[in-house]
Amino acid sequence: MSTINPILSRRGLLAGLTRLGAGAGAAGLLAPPALAGELFSRIDLRGGHDADLAGLLPDAIDDQSRLFQRAIDQAATEDRILRLPPGSYVMSNITLPDGARIAGVPGATRLIYGGRGHGLLAEGARRVELTGLVIDGANQRLGSHVSGLVHLSGVAEAVLEDVTIAGADGHGITLQACGGRISTCEIFGARLAGIYAVESRGLSITRNTVRDCANGGILVHRWSEGEDGTLIDGNRVMRISARDGGTGQNGNGINIFRANNVMVTDNHVSDCAFSAIRANAASNIQIVSNQALRSGETAIYAEFGFEGAVIASNLIDGGTVGISVANFNEGGRLAAVTGNIIRNLSTVGPYPAEYAGFGIGLAIEADAAVSGNVIEGAPKWGVLMGWGPFLRAVSFTGNTVRQCGAGVAVSVVEGAGAALIASNLFDSVPGGAILGCRWNEVVTGDLAKGGAGKFGHLTLERNALA
Repeated sequence: MSTINPILSRRGLLAGLTRLGAGAGAAGLLAPPALAGELFSRIDLRGGHDADLAGLLPDAIDDQSRLFQRAIDQAATEDRILRLPPGSYVMSNITLPDGARIAGVPGATRLIYGGRGHGLLAEGARRVELTGLVIDGANQRLGSHVSGLVHLSGVAEAVLEDVTIAGADGHGITLQACGGRISTCEIFGARLAGIYAVESRGLSITRNTVRDCANGGILVHRWSEGEDGTLIDGNRVMRISARDGGTGQNGNGINIFRANNVMVTDNHVSDCAFSAIRANAASNIQIVSNQALRSGETAIYAEFGFEGAVIASNLIDGGTVGISVANFNEGGRLAAVTGNIIRNLSTVGPYPAEYAGFGIGLAIEADAAVSGNVIEGAPKWGVLMGWGPFLRAVSFTGNTVRQCGAGVAVSVVEGAGAALIASNLFDSVPGGAILGCRWNEVVTGDLAKGGAGKFGHLTLERNALA
């Protein structure tokens, strides 16, 4: 039996089709020979489903929603990728079925939302994949049934890669009860947040740029406190406003709410109206190796009812408070704050100062180890340790505090728990190195120079004053 070379056979077949097309042309039925080549190379070899074969036309003036929906449904049914060539496609109310895969030319394939409901919506799918697309909301109003221009709900594996999302009337991307990954995407100009993920199931948000959004950058929330496990790594978040106001619910670069076991690592966050990174009621949070620049309020926050926070190796430049680990009165406790640089803080915040005010390098309250940090340029206090009776088991060791209004302000209110302040260096702290406070009022002289013995809950030793 003879063996047929498949490459030669394919070439022979294409040549035959070419000759057939030429013969048909002589009879007045011209068929371009390139069409056969496209059918083989784009569909059979790449496993794609070309938009032109489904009737979609790039840069058509008309809304192509009906054709777009038919194309994606057909591609998903055949387990193929809908490949869109460069150009603009006006569409609205597109439902992504299970297995939907849409691929475009990055930066050149534009899906423009025409209004009248929603942009791209998926519910209950096992997998949905979007790659290489520009999705433009054109600031057109979204319907009340969705909160994001791309709105995915109950998708086990949602994949968005190299996607640009602009001009969303709500969130750029909403993910409800989704797993999967969002990577190397750019989201900007959203009226709410760039990425809003709630009740996630093993989600990764990596290497994205989120910028110029009106109320938030990357939000990872849960309806009630519980296991989440989202990874937020290597993102660039910048210029986040708080257009809807408030005292911290808006205006944050990265915001974690009620979501436990989340990792926030290696992100670059700048120019946020409130916090660069804010974790509220988020237990077992790790905030490690991030840059937080020019925050409008507290740069890095772990607050309210959490247990367990690792805040390490972050660089903070700008803000009203550098790091705050607060709200022991609400159950906020258990933290390691190590190896951070905090500098150039301000006494001017986005609302009138409350409680201890602004201009504080680091605030800490309960069951915490604070070591190896460098705090420079906190106009009020380098460190606020405890608030009234809310102080317990805090060690502050091996830190450097310099060019601050004062060094450590530690609570000496009745009921305050144990605090160890040892082996720290204080340099250029004109208000004193270690001060006893009753809430916001300084009530002692510099305890580093004597007088700490009458406060049984304090242990001070081997601190150096330059």
